[in-house]
Amino acid sequence: MQELTTVELRPEAGAGLADSAGFSPPVVVTRPARTQSATPWRHRLPAAASQSLRGGMRMLGEEADHGRLLLFSPVFLGAGSAFWFLAASDFPLVASLLCLLVLTVAVLIASRSRAALRATLLALALVACGVVSAQLESRRASTVILDSSVTTVTGRVERREGDGRGRWRYILAVTGTEAPEVKRPPGRITAIARGADAPFEIGDIITGRARLTPPAGPALPELNDFSFGAYFDGIGANGFFYGAPTKVDLQAGPQAARSTTEALLEGLYRLRSGIGDRIRSILPGDTGAFAAALVTDERRAISNETTEALRQSGLAHIIAISGLNMALSAGIFFVGFRMLLSLFPGVAQAYPTKKIAAAGALIAVTAYFLISGFAVSAERAFIMMAIMLIAVFFDRPSISLRNVALSALVILAISPSEVLGPSFQMSFAATLALVSGYQLWKGRRVRENAFLKLPVFRPVVTVAGFFGGVFLTSLIGGFSTALFSIEHFHRLTAYGLPANLATMPIISFIIMPAGLLAMLLMPFGLDVLPWKVVGFGLDLVIAIAKTVSGWGGDIGIGRLPAWYFAIAVAGFLLLTLLRTRLRHIGTSIIAVSTLVLLLLPVPRPPDLAISEDGGLVAIVEAGAMASNRGRPPDFIFDQWQRALVLPTHHPPKMLDGPVLPPEGEDRRVRLSRDQQNEARSAMRAAAAAGEANRFSCVKKAWCTSRLGNGHVVAVIDNAAYLGPACDAADIVVTSVRLRFNSCRSGATLFTGETLRRTGSVELRFADAGLEVATAFDALSRPWMRHRAYDWRSNSFAESGLPDVSDSGE
Repeated sequence: MQELTTVELRPEAGAGLADSAGFSPPVVVTRPARTQSATPWRHRLPAAASQSLRGGMRMLGEEADHGRLLLFSPVFLGAGSAFWFLAASDFPLVASLLCLLVLTVAVLIASRSRAALRATLLALALVACGVVSAQLESRRASTVILDSSVTTVTGRVERREGDGRGRWRYILAVTGTEAPEVKRPPGRITAIARGADAPFEIGDIITGRARLTPPAGPALPELNDFSFGAYFDGIGANGFFYGAPTKVDLQAGPQAARSTTEALLEGLYRLRSGIGDRIRSILPGDTGAFAAALVTDERRAISNETTEALRQSGLAHIIAISGLNMALSAGIFFVGFRMLLSLFPGVAQAYPTKKIAAAGALIAVTAYFLISGFAVSAERAFIMMAIMLIAVFFDRPSISLRNVALSALVILAISPSEVLGPSFQMSFAATLALVSGYQLWKGRRVRENAFLKLPVFRPVVTVAGFFGGVFLTSLIGGFSTALFSIEHFHRLTAYGLPANLATMPIISFIIMPAGLLAMLLMPFGLDVLPWKVVGFGLDLVIAIAKTVSGWGGDIGIGRLPAWYFAIAVAGFLLLTLLRTRLRHIGTSIIAVSTLVLLLLPVPRPPDLAISEDGGLVAIVEAGAMASNRGRPPDFIFDQWQRALVLPTHHPPKMLDGPVLPPEGEDRRVRLSRDQQNEARSAMRAAAAAGEANRFSCVKKAWCTSRLGNGHVVAVIDNAAYLGPACDAADIVVTSVRLRFNSCRSGATLFTGETLRRTGSVELRFADAGLEVATAFDALSRPWMRHRAYDWRSNSFAESGLPDVSDSGE
């Protein structure tokens, strides 16, 4: 029998069933009762899915109505640029232009009734546009990267920066090379000079014998390729002068004609250098160097101790001219100028003082950008701040995701290569998170509290609101940039939040206002006192940084898998760019991908790491690395330690070995048979008697080590010992650029020439044999092609090295 249920329906007062007394009798309706078995779960699931789909489509429509889909335009544009830069090889520009043309026409002719189709086609068109812009930027750069290592160079000083230890770093526009004359000289280089009585002025032409090398590639496979950034910065080599360079008399020969733009840039750099010198003359030591960095972005003069303290305390972002500096300078000028105009009632009533103050702030940040040296972070911050100030002219909100998207579009259109840089990624990640958080906070339901409005509590509420804002800003900024900090720097700072809470009031109320006043008074020579105030604030910041860094908290994370970074970034973008509950899809993506990352087994570290020049080799074991250098180069070794999370270093054991060839003779001089036998026996004895996974070395000759699995590795500083090393070891590494790439004995050989083609190398011993991971597989990209250049034939070699059966004996 079917179960029945009774429902009472009470009509509202005034309905036809009501009696004269206003009483509404209930209407009794009998219907079959709904039981659990009446609607099985297999029938409810499709209904729930259909309802969820309709809800999702409704929220997508709401996102589109609020213009949120427009915010994804820089995402697709940047994705196209990143796709081209990360591709294994180039592809024709004509094909990219044709693809963009087809997609553009498809967008124009697509029916407006099919919004989803139009949005998809537009996204693909933006991706194609990003690909084209990346190709055009690469062609526009066309930087010649050096392939030789030592030369006498002559060039015009374009920029200079001191490091506080009597050394100066110059950016030179190369005008000539000698001894040897380089067939493919770079257009611009950076070189460090020491020993000169006084620094050279911008515009001087200097010459000297220098050791120049190409920009460094990845320290390990999958790490940052510094030659990529150097290529798009126009820097073809870096190095140092062996002695103090000399100034070339400009009257001795004809001068190269310079364009108006070059002359203006030279004047700006000269002004920038003069401002830095002025600040450092008033504020000595790290305080003056810090102050100059905030104005001119000259950071090298800050000591390593202070720089490391700022980094470990999470305050390194203060040094760079970025969004914080630009926002504070623009905000202080805007508020101060508007308050000044408000003192004149006639002006305040007759003119739009808000727009006038915004125009003045725009002029101020433009001047700030011009004297900052056009750093990438300053360029990005200036564009973003300029768009926000221009929005005031049109009565639009300054702080909005639309303005952030416009800023990203402008930057990606000017320099698409920035999409892969940590500076761009971290800056926009923090800005997106902060603006999204601000909009959520602004849209919250406000509950008035009359108790807190009492006059006695207003100062407390104001102070609490300021520190609460600083707390939330630091918290959101720290969390939003954590992923990118791990990806690019392989570490996190645990105490960045308290350090920023302590320093932000000092920066906001002491340093930046006094610094702005000092810059305004500098042309009149009245800037000494304001700079002293700035110095007082910076001393407090440095003291806080050193105190917080003393707590530790520098957490090493190591390398992340490539798939995790891409997926987590996608989740972050959904979380910050969407406004409906769809944004929680991004939260789920981040949470699930992080959980999978934690559950998956940790990737096996390499057993052996080799630098791209073959000069540094390290054996990797649990918690430590043993290298062939007592003092390995910091630039490479620090990256190894961070990426592999191995803080401990075991230096080599030095031995008294065979007699070296006399100094001054060719490094590739042949040893006699007796010398070879002696060296071979010494290598074998050192490997057998030495501690496993530790190098034993003979200075300027060779190093050898027995690995835990029984294999022997040898590192050769002098090519004369290559033959004995091939006989005594299973793996041989040398920095000498040889014409062959194999040992006759069958040992695996890595030379300066093979490493030049492959970049840094990681070796892993597996059951199937030796696994070799290289930084480069092919050298077809513009910033890699110099590695395939052969100066003898003045051509680019497309194939590998000849396999010559010669061990060097």
